Amino acid sequence: MLNAGEDGSMVFEPAVIKVSVGDTVNFVLVDPMHNSASLPNMIPSNASSWNGAINENISVTFDTEGVYVYNCTPHAMMAMIGVIQVGEAVNLNEIQSAASSLKSTFVMNQERLDEYLSRL
Repeated sequence: MLNAGEDGSMVFEPAVIKVSVGDTVNFVLVDPMHNSASLPNMIPSNASSWNGAINENISVTFDTEGVYVYNCTPHAMMAMIGVIQVGEAVNLNEIQSAASSLKSTFVMNQERLDEYLSRL
């Protein structure tokens, strides 16, 4: 969780990761005032959501296959988002359909989500 990185300002690094079912991802605070939270309608339908506290690390174990899009709650409008593919991207079409609505809330980095999804 960074103020600036390879993909510009307000980023998670790495922004896109692929893991296996059962793996745990650790979200590590580098710069203050960030968190990691899953987004409604942007994770598999039967997956568990998460909402990390501001200024705290969080570990999330992924037990459901699919694509997960998450953000930093205070910096959501800046497109501070990330994408995790767990196993196969079985819900990618649903995520891509929901992406338009999410992107309309961004005041900057509007292309970021499409670019991240293209890496899957």
